[in-house]
Amino acid sequence: MSQKLQFAFKLEASQTDNKTSVIAITSITTEDDKKYTLSETDKYASRHIALTKTETYKRVRKSLNQRGQERTIWMTCTEEMIQAYFDEDNNLMFNDLYLKEEKKQTDIVESTQKKKGLLNLKNISERFMIEKFVCKFSNAKQWIEIFENECKRFEIEEDTTKIEILRLFLDKTCADWHSATLKTLKIEAGWSEWKNKFLDTFADKGWSSGMYAIFYKYKEGSLMEYAIRKEKLLLDMDENIGGKSLVTLIAAGLPEFIRNRIDPEKCETSTRLLHEISKCESLVNNKNFKIKKEEKDDNKKYSLGKKPCKTCQYLNKGNRYHPEQSCWFKKEGADNKRIGSNSVIEVNLSEETKNE
Repeated sequence: MSQKLQFAFKLEASQTDNKTSVIAITSITTEDDKKYTLSETDKYASRHIALTKTETYKRVRKSLNQRGQERTIWMTCTEEMIQAYFDEDNNLMFNDLYLKEEKKQTDIVESTQKKKGLLNLKNISERFMIEKFVCKFSNAKQWIEIFENECKRFEIEEDTTKIEILRLFLDKTCADWHSATLKTLKIEAGWSEWKNKFLDTFADKGWSSGMYAIFYKYKEGSLMEYAIRKEKLLLDMDENIGGKSLVTLIAAGLPEFIRNRIDPEKCETSTRLLHEISKCESLVNNKNFKIKKEEKDDNKKYSLGKKPCKTCQYLNKGNRYHPEQSCWFKKEGADNKRIGSNSVIEVNLSEETKNE
């Protein structure tokens, strides 16, 4: 009679290299519904030679392409697998070591709808596809909607569990708000009350975050880092922003000489724009490349709607932003003005010659 085992597979980060994803075996279940776990060193599928030779495992490997994904599969054991996982009395083992059986009363059930015992919040939260909420620039309404969708994805429906997990996704300042709210509302208040208080506290009631996103510009460093950051800021501001508007606003923040090298006809989407921007990366990777401070100041003053002093412009003193009546160079009767101790400049305050 053939023997079957149920293997639970999960794609996770390697212990030796966080950038590398590996397949781990989180549990092995027998036909009589007994669940066993492997040691940390033996849980990786690469150590299970007999298992990895099967066609079933090859299909499992193709099915897991994102970290956190899981598959639970029944497999009919080959002769080689029987020798690897069973002793002569059908006890489950691996590498001549007997496996530890999980007791049902202490099982960690990832579906919180069925869970009645301990819920490993940290384990679940690590699988949420959401960044921490930072009150300075985050769109509170959009963020809380994403948080609720992640709760639905993991079947988290209990209000108290949502409130507990929420704390894990708040930066320090917002975490302090959570602690303070816990004293006033209490955890029994319900999710809807917590959500309303969260939005009342952090929802953007002004223009600051939107203006920051729109006027965010490249200054120095990587063009791609700028473009990705700008795209995120704009989507945080409005997740329904049009594709053309998104592309235009990202391009607007690029240096002009970079923007002039990019054909807008090739950039119908932000993905295509990022591809074109990456081609220009070498133009700013030169250590000597730096946007002049005056240009940065120009951009800053221009965005605030200020105009440079006409007297300073007329005297070729560059673009200086201050009230014209308080200009240092414009002093009545001062045709000569000493700067420092040695140099002297001549200031001509005559009016501009009219066009004839």
